[in-house]
Amino acid sequence: MSEQAGNDDGARPFLYVVVCAAGVADGVGRLIDAARERGWEVGVMATPVAMGGFFDVAAVEAGTGRPIRSAWRTPDDPRPFPPPDAVVVAPATFNTINKWAAGLADTLAVATLCEASGLGVPVAVLPCVADALAVHPAYRESLARLREMGVRFGDPYTGDAQEGGARPDFGWESALDLLERR
Repeated sequence: MSEQAGNDDGARPFLYVVVCAAGVADGVGRLIDAARERGWEVGVMATPVAMGGFFDVAAVEAGTGRPIRSAWRTPDDPRPFPPPDAVVVAPATFNTINKWAAGLADTLAVATLCEASGLGVPVAVLPCVADALAVHPAYRESLARLREMGVRFGDPYTGDAQEGGARPDFGWESALDLLERR
């Protein structure tokens, strides 16, 4: 059974999906569909850059039945999502991972990740980082820091073409598997 805690009223557990600006982000609907099939309600947050055409906003909103959050709400605005039972970051970019590990909460998406870690909410990450960036010392240190905080990481994805030119599958559902792992 997954770590889908926090909903004692019989409601479905709530999953935040944080989407970053990477080419594979256009497949996030696969993650949303898989999460809903596994019993989750889903709300999507996106980095401001990801909102600039990296995925189909209308399709994601139709798939979740909720608006995508990317900007801060005012104190008078109602909270559009309940508190999360878990968070998935997919695709997770070099920039977001490093800002999160450093506590640089300059976007709603990164601030949400910082807060989730502090609240002990399970977080699963599917990194999408080029090999040239993945060897950067700051990135390696960020991964170590986030792992120390209990963040679970899936296999790294570079998006490099395989033999024949096809790109490998991103493996969206593996993020949900990480949440189910104890």
